[in-house]
Amino acid sequence: MDFVPVYHGPIGKALCERRLCDAGRDGSYLIRDSESVPGMYCLCVLCKGYVYTYRLHQDAEGSWAADTAPDQQKRLFRKVKNLISAFEKPDQGIAIPLLYPVPRPLVPTTPPYMSTTEQPTPPPRPAGQNHNQNHNQNLPQGQHQHKSTPRVKAKKRPSV
Repeated sequence: MDFVPVYHGPIGKALCERRLCDAGRDGSYLIRDSESVPGMYCLCVLCKGYVYTYRLHQDAEGSWAADTAPDQQKRLFRKVKNLISAFEKPDQGIAIPLLYPVPRPLVPTTPPYMSTTEQPTPPPRPAGQNHNQNHNQNLPQGQHQHKSTPRVKAKKRPSV
């Protein structure tokens, strides 16, 4: 699933809805991990301001299927991209055809292991490099930028 460009991984329902609404067009879609059923996926599609969610699952033989409208016959696909291609056509048992793929962001907004209030830790500095070397790279040779602590003068007490 990782090689499917519309697979967003373990994002929650709220972030999924935000990404689809940001796309802003009916027929925008993405795939995410199911929050309630481990090992299942959700195909989510925007239609008239609502996000419709269809479960995707892989059977023991490796075939993929989507849970669609009850009156639709269950169809099996060898690859997820084949399933997506089939649902790009109308009348396939979903609210609207899959028209506009919403690719996953290149940089995740928040890693899944981190809460939204935590800040990511900066990457480690290369060995032997002090903290001022990065700041001094763009200065002419011989000049250095230093962080200085503001000095506060102590006030004299009035004499009695």
